[in-house]
Amino acid sequence: MPHERCRTARRPGPPGHRVAGFTLIELMIAIAVVALLGALAYPSFLDAVRKSRRADGMGALAAVQQAQERWRNNNANYSTSLADLNVPSSSSNGYYTISVTAEPGGRPLAVAYVATAVGKAGTSQENDKACRKLSVKLDQGSLSYAGCGNCAEFSYAATHACWAR
Repeated sequence: MPHERCRTARRPGPPGHRVAGFTLIELMIAIAVVALLGALAYPSFLDAVRKSRRADGMGALAAVQQAQERWRNNNANYSTSLADLNVPSSSSNGYYTISVTAEPGGRPLAVAYVATAVGKAGTSQENDKACRKLSVKLDQGSLSYAGCGNCAEFSYAATHACWAR
């Protein structure tokens, strides 16, 4: 009889009544499913974040282009100095480092320049395998775009996947 009393004290309700809840196995399965979904979704989420942060680099390069045109209005050549252009050396949100160089094909600064944004070390853009480096080239009034993960040279074209909006 004492055994019966203890059992009733632990399980309130009428005899044979089942207490609602989850078993340990059910909880482990639910946690495993959630972990699996998270493991599959997290890399896609990071890629989406990196892609959205490319707009920071694109915006910085657009600012360089506008500053170059203002500079060229008052000078004979485009400039390779961000200080002359009054443009910061990093993008507005700090994900990219900005630089301006002469066109590598030897074109004079009077007609051509290259502006590049490189994912800054210590940011998520440093790990952007597809488009860590973004570049825009102006050559005789014609703009072309390029991007890559870790290339030594860019392949410029009128459109580029890294620049898709």
